[in-house]
Amino acid sequence: MNYTLHQLHIFLKIAELKSITKAAETLHLTQPAVSIQLKNFQDQFPIPLTEVVGRQLYVTDFGLEIATAAEKILNEVHAINYKTLAYKGQLSGRLKISTVSTGKYVMPYFLSGFMKQNEGVDLIMDVTNKTRVVESLELNTVDFALVSVLPKKLKVNKITLMQNKLYFIASNNLEIRKGMSRKKIFEELPLIYREQGSATRNAMETFIANNNFSVRKTIELTSNEAVKQAVLSGLGCSIMPLIGIRNELRNKELQILTVKGLPIVTAWNLIWLKSKKLSPPAVAYLEYLNKEKERVIDEKFAWVDTI
Repeated sequence: MNYTLHQLHIFLKIAELKSITKAAETLHLTQPAVSIQLKNFQDQFPIPLTEVVGRQLYVTDFGLEIATAAEKILNEVHAINYKTLAYKGQLSGRLKISTVSTGKYVMPYFLSGFMKQNEGVDLIMDVTNKTRVVESLELNTVDFALVSVLPKKLKVNKITLMQNKLYFIASNNLEIRKGMSRKKIFEELPLIYREQGSATRNAMETFIANNNFSVRKTIELTSNEAVKQAVLSGLGCSIMPLIGIRNELRNKELQILTVKGLPIVTAWNLIWLKSKKLSPPAVAYLEYLNKEKERVIDEKFAWVDTI
């Protein structure tokens, strides 16, 4: 057999995502290139690795075993590379972080300087919803998680990065009847929610319940970006983190509507399990944050306090 590490990497990604298209997007390759590598890899085995039923790709039991073996092989290759760098005196290893979807507007700025200083460290960052972020932390598959609400059932350490402010927003093209109160706007216009399990969704529902608002019509979308686009299009209004709408406010595409009790103010917290034995890159990253956090906030997020 003459399969390559590149083929192992591609097949492992296909097995994880159950999709050639998604694997191609994740690996920044074309779909035909991934399909060719899968075929070349498959040709070296007498037993099918995948099968297509309808339009859905499935990984066979044999394929799952090969994927497990591929992951072990690739991990060993990474270990060899890291050991080589360690002998050269460079910090090396993987830094794994899971962040809630709105955290993608925050986390990269607190990582950029560290990654530039430590070229031997590989970064793996998963952007998902709060429920899955907490699950990844609980299963010990990541070093850190970025959340705005601390999980109640886990014993964690934390470092607070910065404030997270949520405002009631609408399209700048929204026509508001003269004399219409903000409460009426809130109750009469369609309200766009994030999906269940989202911290933003929880904050919205708590605010509505505490103020005894009645919501006439709701729309549910599964990402912060989708909510923003829906508001821009005029589908409705929403409560959103300020951090994700800077450009739209600057370009006067969105507006903040004043409602008593808003903004909701929470904080972005980087958390990790108290029982976690942190890797050298994870320890170094915490040291970097403690030293550089305030500088990053001053340089990249000073605009937040001007709203």
